[in-house]
Amino acid sequence: MKLTNSEWQLMNCLWERHPATARGIAERLPEDIKWAYTTIRTLLARLAEKGAIREYKEGNTSLYEPILTRDNARRSALKTLVNQAFDGAYGPLMHFLVNDKRLSNEQREALTKVLEDQSETKGE
Repeated sequence: MKLTNSEWQLMNCLWERHPATARGIAERLPEDIKWAYTTIRTLLARLAEKGAIREYKEGNTSLYEPILTRDNARRSALKTLVNQAFDGAYGPLMHFLVNDKRLSNEQREALTKVLEDQSETKGE
């Protein structure tokens, strides 16, 4: 499922704490985001239509909670990136990441360890 940048902002709030009201989400958005309440409600309605969240009522109050997990959203976003920027191949992405100058030695070593651990697990 593809999320827009605005939808990611709302989903991040919901993944951190749910269920939540639209006002509760608005209070937890980063300070530089100054959306109107109606904008937030519109984005929440879109997320519900996509099946990323569910809305339910408690009295007159709408509450929202995620259906889409953070891992599944990340997996989908990564797949889109790999398809668009790396012709669908993960090898060039990994090569790009490992050679990126902004990757610290510690991060590079951690990435290498994860890959080695995965290789050992698959060999068992």
